[in-house]
Amino acid sequence: MDQQTSLTRTLGPLMLWGLGVGYVISGMYFGWNLGLAKGGTLGLAIATAAVIVLYITFTFSYTELACAIPRAGGVFDYATRGLNRDWGFVAGMAQLIEFVVGPPAIAAAIGAYFHIFLPGVPVTVIAIGAYFIFTALNIYGVKAAAGFELVVTILAVAELLLFSGVCFPHFSWKNLDRNAFPHGWTGVWAAVPFAIWFFLGLEGVANVAEEAKRPQRDVLLGFGSALFTLIILCVLVFVAAVGVAGWEAIVYPVPGATDTSDSPLPLALGKITGTSGWVYHMLITIGLMGLVASFHGLVLAAGRATLEFGRVRYLPAVLGRVHKRRGTPATALLANMVIGIVVLVLFRTEDIITISVFGALTLYVLSMVTLLVLRRKEPELVRPFRVPWYPVFPVVALAIAAVCLVAMVSLNIKLFLIYFCVLLVSYIWFRLTASGRRERGADIKIYE
Repeated sequence: MDQQTSLTRTLGPLMLWGLGVGYVISGMYFGWNLGLAKGGTLGLAIATAAVIVLYITFTFSYTELACAIPRAGGVFDYATRGLNRDWGFVAGMAQLIEFVVGPPAIAAAIGAYFHIFLPGVPVTVIAIGAYFIFTALNIYGVKAAAGFELVVTILAVAELLLFSGVCFPHFSWKNLDRNAFPHGWTGVWAAVPFAIWFFLGLEGVANVAEEAKRPQRDVLLGFGSALFTLIILCVLVFVAAVGVAGWEAIVYPVPGATDTSDSPLPLALGKITGTSGWVYHMLITIGLMGLVASFHGLVLAAGRATLEFGRVRYLPAVLGRVHKRRGTPATALLANMVIGIVVLVLFRTEDIITISVFGALTLYVLSMVTLLVLRRKEPELVRPFRVPWYPVFPVVALAIAAVCLVAMVSLNIKLFLIYFCVLLVSYIWFRLTASGRRERGADIKIYE
């Protein structure tokens, strides 16, 4: 790999933990509360329990792939090797959609949180400003970006623990039980994408495996410790926030409203401290760190995924180049920023989350199929880590992901058609340009 496309190995297990938790932690701050409007407390709780099982089985299975094939393309590289180029492209595009479409939802939440302090500045303007700032930081250097991610992630974890500590003295079981199952089992299905939002993006750790000092060891430690941290935080935040005043209080800004809120934790805190005290403002200020951590982390992961597509000319070759001085995928990061801003302006937060989750579930399904195929196709492949209880873990992850995908499609036909059309158009382009890549020698065997 020449100097124009190679990445620098600078990340250890602590940095990978910071990235893994950072990618996901914004899901604790917003987005998940929209699932309460779909399924109530019990409906979202059932969906979340199933999703936790999905992520436990998926994470250990995906770690086997990441350790055996530590490349920046993640599932794109795995599926290309295990299945074929066509499925590799589809898996890679699904990953790109997840990583590129997810950040606009977080940017909108950053805007909503900052708007509490800056009511005169439009939410969209703040969100676009966040894109410019954190794209620039990622262009500056991966070590600086990962170090920043670690600091804000630690602050975000501390804030969630503090939030839980403030809320639990005011917790009441009757608030969890109130109108807990308003739409029955249909509500469970409808709540699936918002349960997944709790953990969406964790697999992004695999996309920086190429930059890990010892990927075969460090990726496992990063994935495993990040998942454990996130499960604990998910349960704490869910119970603490809903237990203060019921689920409606953290979904709708005022009683009787129909517009949902992108800032559920401030709504819960407001019931305890009011909205003008120093405790409230301190917690909200620290809470912004969680949104910043996830936004910044997913921007980082998306840049690596786009870089890999550019490397093999599945996207324009310029996207596959690394900045000579900074050693970062600057062009890919800038392209993703432009797309993200367009998505931010055109779609609602709820719709952005749903489209991003469509990409994630496609990734989960294809990566588990790839793991099963590679075990049979390449039994001699060096696997520094092997998933425990094979094939139970990958099969369970595959089954849950498939059921979640069916649930989402059945209830979000229009958004699925948008997602599917993006996949279809990109695949047609991929096939039409295949002969050109072969002539240029770009469409070559990726793995030696």
